[in-house]
Amino acid sequence: MQERPLCTTMPYLHIFIALLLSLTIPTISATRDTISAGQALTIGDKLVSKNRRYALGFFEVDSNWYLGIWFNRVPKFTQAWVANRDDPIENPTSLQLIISHDDNLVITHRSTDCIIWSTQTKITRNNSTALLLNIGNFILRNASNSSDILWQSFDYPTDTYFPGSKLGWDKITGQNRRLISRKNSISPATGFYCEELDPSGVNQFILTPLDSFEPYWTRGVWNGKYFSSIPEMSENNANNSFVDNAKEKYYMSGTAGEETAVTHHYLDVSGQYKTFIWLEGSQDWVPIYAQPKAQCDVYAACGPFTICNDEALPHCTCMQGFNIRSPEDWMLDDRTGGCLRNTPIDCITNGSSSSSTDKFYSMTCVSLPQTAQKLEAAKSASDFAQACLDNCSCTAYSFSSSRCSIWHTELLNLRKRQCSSEAPNSNGETIYIRLASKDMQSLEKQRSWLLIVVATGTIVAALGLFASILLLVIWRNKIKNSSHIPNSAQYSNGIVAFRYIDLQRATKNFSEKLGGGGFGSVFKGFLDGSTAIAVKRLD
Repeated sequence: MQERPLCTTMPYLHIFIALLLSLTIPTISATRDTISAGQALTIGDKLVSKNRRYALGFFEVDSNWYLGIWFNRVPKFTQAWVANRDDPIENPTSLQLIISHDDNLVITHRSTDCIIWSTQTKITRNNSTALLLNIGNFILRNASNSSDILWQSFDYPTDTYFPGSKLGWDKITGQNRRLISRKNSISPATGFYCEELDPSGVNQFILTPLDSFEPYWTRGVWNGKYFSSIPEMSENNANNSFVDNAKEKYYMSGTAGEETAVTHHYLDVSGQYKTFIWLEGSQDWVPIYAQPKAQCDVYAACGPFTICNDEALPHCTCMQGFNIRSPEDWMLDDRTGGCLRNTPIDCITNGSSSSSTDKFYSMTCVSLPQTAQKLEAAKSASDFAQACLDNCSCTAYSFSSSRCSIWHTELLNLRKRQCSSEAPNSNGETIYIRLASKDMQSLEKQRSWLLIVVATGTIVAALGLFASILLLVIWRNKIKNSSHIPNSAQYSNGIVAFRYIDLQRATKNFSEKLGGGGFGSVFKGFLDGSTAIAVKRLD
């Protein structure tokens, strides 16, 4: 049998084509869950599981097209499985999913008949159907025997765990069913982290970077009922199982298809395994579980030459003298690329470590990376600094109790701790970061300007406080003088009552008479020696 040619994709006016396809190609009903031989699933069509929980079809992300499964009853589009996550389709011209003559599911361009993606099964039945099950499993099976499964999406998970699916190894085929995070918050491509069964043979699942075995969290060892680091599993262990036999070794959680709430269990871009639940009231996903709980517990969460701080948002910042490697990736929650030096260190520029002009920038109250080389021969901090300068690959050192730690190449997992001002290293240590002399001079200038600004601000604040107090005193005196009311005066219903002795003093004992009549005489006087008043004394 002649194979269909493989093809590559080309940029195209996909929006116009998608509209055109909807007019020229018969579509599968949105209520169907099956593709049979001779039928095609095209852009705009979708399969829907019988319980209407899941849907399968083509979707677009950033001008690329993918075949995948998403939560059908959730209005906020949330993908759960992607067939071609690392092979996006740029040209959607006459795009279709069909069952080929050799009983494989294939994505092709109808106009060119070339294969973009295939299930690549080696078994031929000449009578196959594809079905989207209630549990979210997309299967290719023998139409004459429903138990004869030729291929299933559950064997190729992406970042989402479907309750009822298996995570672990197929010992016959060597298939490793594991979760792999997405590249970023938009792209479904393969990312940086994975969750898998411990390859050392221990019955536990670990979180680790995909390309290096650096486990940073484990569910704990399976004790027959639940994983030891998740004791809350014991409350509902009837739905959890761990199987290890001659054919396979796997863990399966949940009762397939019997969940009432819509939940999303997945390995996040951040490296944390998370569970979200959909709330109809708020029309949004709400987090209910995350491990590890602290973002900075994730290995290389911020990438090289960064500081991770669980008490700040965002958690990741570049070290002094460094800038973000890819601002675009950081905006999409992928910070694993970390930061780059603003200026290459001296030995890289000159090709020699001798007479290096590089300097060291100190950072206090941090947790040190675990990849240090220990030195004990040197006797002082200056000896350790020189030992680092003498090696071009040395990027930092730390000195404590006559012991020195030196780091080479990239610095990973530097973590900020919470320390008091009285004891800056009470919960952490100090590390000295190697910087080019130019960057160190810039930092020293920044520090000088900061000191000037702080000092100037302090002086201005003090002067402002003094001026405020002075103005307050003047204002109070002015109010006091303008009222000309002795402290002994009393108020009653808007009328000011003076003591006789105060009026006697103000008129100099009623010595300057202005006139008389009306049962008394009027005398001239002064309040506080300045404001002239007239006082009538009744006879």
